Amino acid sequence: MAIEIERKFLVKGEFRNFVEKSVRIRQGYISSVPERSVRIRIMNDRGFLAIKGETNSSGKSRYEWETEIPVTEAEELLNICEPGLIEKTRHLVKYGKHIFEIDEFYGENNGLILAEIELKSESENIEMPDWIGEEVTGDPKYYNVMLTKKPFSKW
Repeated sequence: MAIEIERKFLVKGEFRNFVEKSVRIRQGYISSVPERSVRIRIMNDRGFLAIKGETNSSGKSRYEWETEIPVTEAEELLNICEPGLIEKTRHLVKYGKHIFEIDEFYGENNGLILAEIELKSESENIEMPDWIGEEVTGDPKYYNVMLTKKPFSKW
């Protein structure tokens, strides 16, 4: 099991001119207790199963295990997920030494745009583009699993 270290930010400006690749994502959670989550995801035509541990006190890291599964099985598993599927487009933007994953949400989370960046360490320096806004790392309301329970449109 690997440790995932990431930071999350609101997007405040135009980023689309810098997008190198975009993928459509649908995902849901079979289990979403604070100590762990079990996520099913379909990215374009590929399926994935991920198990994530509890986020640490800084909100920046947690254990994560992910494996690819047949997309037909992922489709079936989405049918038994807890209510509140997430639909979004993930845009990849390279800036400096990093790749920003910008999630543009739809459905009940329409209007929310978040940027995530994966790091090698919690203290790693990041060169920030102008379109990055407030940091929301560690704020539970911006976790995908929480957006299934209390979507952006209900804030």
